[in-house]
Amino acid sequence: MITHTDRRVTGKSWSSEVRLDGKTAIVTGANTGIGKETARDLAKRGARVILACRDMEKAELAVREIMRDTGVADVIPSQLDLADTKSICEFAEHIYNSESSLHFLINNAGIAFCPYSTTADGYEMQFGVNHLGHFFLTFLLLDLLKHSAPSRVINLSSMIHKMGRIHFEDMNSEMSYHPAQAYAQSKLANILFTRELAKKLEGTGVTVYAVNPGMVNSDAFRHLNNSIQTFMKAFSFLLRRPAEGAYTTLYCALTPDLKSGGYYSNCSQAECSRAASDDRTARILWMVSCQMLGIRWR
Repeated sequence: MITHTDRRVTGKSWSSEVRLDGKTAIVTGANTGIGKETARDLAKRGARVILACRDMEKAELAVREIMRDTGVADVIPSQLDLADTKSICEFAEHIYNSESSLHFLINNAGIAFCPYSTTADGYEMQFGVNHLGHFFLTFLLLDLLKHSAPSRVINLSSMIHKMGRIHFEDMNSEMSYHPAQAYAQSKLANILFTRELAKKLEGTGVTVYAVNPGMVNSDAFRHLNNSIQTFMKAFSFLLRRPAEGAYTTLYCALTPDLKSGGYYSNCSQAECSRAASDDRTARILWMVSCQMLGIRWR
């Protein structure tokens, strides 16, 4: 039995004996942090795990580490740059050519609090990677997920979504940019995407979940200024380790009969912000995202 316990931050433990033999999972950003720990756990359970990463050298190192620690060999690195729709298309084409099924799409990768920059397609980097990149990836892989149903999509959000607002008048933050506000907008978008996607997938056997991993001690905060990084290091004992940050992702991957479209934190369904519960905003964001990406997804 694999047991996850973190009484410092959750006050509870969670365990699962679920095996995933014959199942296939994709974890984006799986070369480090929460993504790598998620991939490690899925591999231990017998899943075929594809590490979808921008940096192939780091991905290959992560694969070797996971294979060494778990004793399994079915862990594969694959190139994916979520800041480039061409790369996303190439990755999806590779998956369709190499995989006959896909049971878990874990949209884990993310960038946080970075200085202003844009993706290869001209989108503000945090919104472009954290939301649009995963939105487009899910769109491209949806037929395989439906073919493999029951299957699950898990989108990593953050408690910081509660600070967010969708700036429809300035989606690319060209008029005004603040790293924390842009990050909060992207994490709010993750939940709104989850909410709307779940409605559109009713009856297909594909379910969708948004996850708050908690405050995790990882390199996701590498863009913060030195004084804040020093403060976080001093109080790192209060932060979750990456393996603990993966608990709720794994809970949503493995627990039966969860509510699709829900927001989960500390291995249970949680309350999200009022903005994240707004169906009208979710519908508009869906349409705007499709327009920005040049796709038709009803």
